[in-house]
Amino acid sequence: MKVTRFEKTRLVSARALQLSLGAPPMVKAKKEVSMLELANKEFDEKALPLAVIREYPNGKVKKIEVY
Repeated sequence: MKVTRFEKTRLVSARALQLSLGAPPMVKAKKEVSMLELANKEFDEKALPLAVIREYPNGKVKKIEVY
């Protein structure tokens, strides 16, 4: 299932914060890049270790893994 642009923004910004606090990157960077660019690269390569939990109005809950 595809994530919305809002979910992508939330995931990438949360991952960029983790990286800035010292979390190890899941992909190799070829050059000196910002944490936000590195988090975007992880998302594009489906290496982001995060998930989205969607709650629907009918009470269903769905967990969407990004990788």
